[in-house]
Amino acid sequence: MLERAWKNFKAGERKDLRSAYDEFCAAQANWLEDYALFRALKIKHEGSYYLEWPEKLVQRRPDALAAARRELASQIDQVRFAQFMLFRQAEPLKEHAHASGVRLIGDLPFFVSPDSSDVWANPELFLLDEQRWPRFVAGVPPDYFSAQGQLWGNPVYNWDALRSTGYRWCIDRLRALLAHVDMIRLDHFRGFAAAWHVPAGAPTAQSGQWVPGPGASFFQTVQRELGCLPFIAEDLGLITRDVQELRDQFQVPGTRVLQFAFDGNAENPYLPHNFVPNTVAYTGTHDNPPTRQWYEELPSDQRQNLWRYLKVEPRDSAEAAPALIRLVWTSVAALSIVPLQDLLDLGSEARMNVPGRAEGNWRWRFREESLSSPAFEWLQELTESSNRLVDPGIPRTSGVIGAVS
Repeated sequence: MLERAWKNFKAGERKDLRSAYDEFCAAQANWLEDYALFRALKIKHEGSYYLEWPEKLVQRRPDALAAARRELASQIDQVRFAQFMLFRQAEPLKEHAHASGVRLIGDLPFFVSPDSSDVWANPELFLLDEQRWPRFVAGVPPDYFSAQGQLWGNPVYNWDALRSTGYRWCIDRLRALLAHVDMIRLDHFRGFAAAWHVPAGAPTAQSGQWVPGPGASFFQTVQRELGCLPFIAEDLGLITRDVQELRDQFQVPGTRVLQFAFDGNAENPYLPHNFVPNTVAYTGTHDNPPTRQWYEELPSDQRQNLWRYLKVEPRDSAEAAPALIRLVWTSVAALSIVPLQDLLDLGSEARMNVPGRAEGNWRWRFREESLSSPAFEWLQELTESSNRLVDPGIPRTSGVIGAVS
């Protein structure tokens, strides 16, 4: 359908869109021109990693870029058009959500892909060698999710270079996402305090080290530019005091996940009695198994901890997800969120993502008939009784997240 729309547009059949298209291209030129050229070159070079292209393109020599723009003009224009259509449809989607009382949360990855227009067009903003290969790659040390840590492979930032520009690239990135959403979940928030740098070529993430991030200066600059900090901090994993202080200095709500709560430690920060109000609380996130699967794989002592915390006799796995939803809904957290898989009490077949696994993720979808489940009536009653009706005048709200087919 996109191909057909492009052909119609190119043939002049939608003259009414031409001025809007031209305005879009001008307004988004700061990223769109490099992105469109990058995508056209990717197609020409059969999808190969850009570092395998001819050196003159890798190094972005002006004569080579000018020649590529002439040669690939039609393909570049088609990429621009696809982005134009995406933005054109995203705006009424946001308006429709607002009209229905729904606010949208977007997710911003901390790092970018090594094979991206971001790195290709802005090599000075990343720690690369003279041939543009990453000197270090991102990851995290061993944690709850992985005994060897996670080796993500993304290039890491040159924060000195970014700071010297007033974090312009970062702020442009934030503005682009905020055009589509109301709040941004800052993935890997701890990277703003310090990130795990692993020498390029290392077989695991275990040999990395913590390197300071931009810290308070980043958020001070963003606050001046945007006038506010519409963020949620994903502050899971190995969180040190400097990360907590950075989060709290700017009053960014943190994240709490009930699936991490029942190790038997009464001081566990993921237990609801340890929540602070400025928190976004989940039963589990996209990185966790659905709660039914989680409970079925939970050691028996932690199962006992769960039911003991709830002051009830042990129940079967069908009761685990409703119990966690009730806990998070009745907590002091300002925002409570449940994955749709938990509301529908689905198991391992509905897992969204396995951290550290590069393939086979993000394939679960729900269908329209799933939305007629009696679970929604139960959730409505729980939402009312826990004073979490979504209303701008009520400080405690709730939401359901999922993916639609």
